[in-house]
Amino acid sequence: MERVPLPNGSFIQIFLKVVRESEDVPRAALNALELAPSDKKYEGIQGDKIVLDCKFSLAPEDIGTLDIEWFLVAPDAQQADQMIIAFNGKPYPQDGPLKGRVDFVSPTPEEGDASIIISNLKESDSGTYQCKVKKMPGSQNKKVALNVYVKPTKTRCYVEGKQEIGHDMNLRCMATEGSSPLSYSWVKVSGLEKLPATATLDATTGMLHVKNASQEHSGTYKCMSKNRVGTDECIVMLNVVPPSNTAGIVAGAIIGTLLFLLVLGVLIFFCCRKQKEKKYEKEIQHEIREDVAPPKSRTSTARSYIGSNIGSNHSSLGSLSPSNIDGYSKARYNHIPSDEMERPPSQVPTYVPPKVAGPNLSRMGAIPVMIPAQNKDGSIV
Repeated sequence: MERVPLPNGSFIQIFLKVVRESEDVPRAALNALELAPSDKKYEGIQGDKIVLDCKFSLAPEDIGTLDIEWFLVAPDAQQADQMIIAFNGKPYPQDGPLKGRVDFVSPTPEEGDASIIISNLKESDSGTYQCKVKKMPGSQNKKVALNVYVKPTKTRCYVEGKQEIGHDMNLRCMATEGSSPLSYSWVKVSGLEKLPATATLDATTGMLHVKNASQEHSGTYKCMSKNRVGTDECIVMLNVVPPSNTAGIVAGAIIGTLLFLLVLGVLIFFCCRKQKEKKYEKEIQHEIREDVAPPKSRTSTARSYIGSNIGSNHSSLGSLSPSNIDGYSKARYNHIPSDEMERPPSQVPTYVPPKVAGPNLSRMGAIPVMIPAQNKDGSIV
């Protein structure tokens, strides 16, 4: 197949000529904007500030509008990068985790310094940041890694185990806050100022294990926690004493308990006895009140009884002499009525009047006998 020559000045020849000429032009000429290379590792401390460098140079060929953008690269490729600040004639801070804490270092970034400064660093600020500079037709970008560390703080020391001679114990040390990796070390700052020969240290956990402790191990110990950005320390006192007399303590506790129970039993006994005495006194008083009637009621009963008998037997007294009446009255009034007198008249037994023996018999203790009155003819009245 023959090759057909193309006419001079045709559009195809002109296009091919431009392509051939462009191959001879260096690619750097088409992208004249350059970023200064940097292999610096960026490490910051929480609470401090840090500068992320991004410097560039322009060429006459770069005639477009300057555009600077900083991104926080997403750790997951499926997520979008987050812009933190931009410049297009003036700075434009963006919303996000660095809001209010990021700004350009230079007040005129268009002069070739697109570096930024991050203030009040946080551990969560760690990540990859991308600086992107565009000025058509040139465009360049670079990424830098930032690691923010936390100093060890609030380190706490304490002793674990009995501080007695012959016992094993552990001296513990732990930093509440601090970025990994953390390491620990122990020193003795009093006494012999030397760690026990039987002590073993775990620098990762901060535990100092002491075997078969003795009084020489007593003293002040200091622990230091450390990471790549700072240190912290704490102090603990170790006082190794002779073992306590456990048997004596147990015996004392038993004796004390028995004495307490004995005293408690005595108190209970006396309380019960006192209660019984009070109960007995109440019962005696109650029985006396039930068996003995008030004196007033007994007097009235006796008087009513004597009056009724005197009235009923008045006719039978007859013509007694004064001495007989005196003896009769004394015998009747000297007689104390029994409980039977308090019964109703229907239940009171018939009273048999005593016989009157004579005028002088009552004085001799004789019982008077009542003689019925008689008429002159001998008939009983």
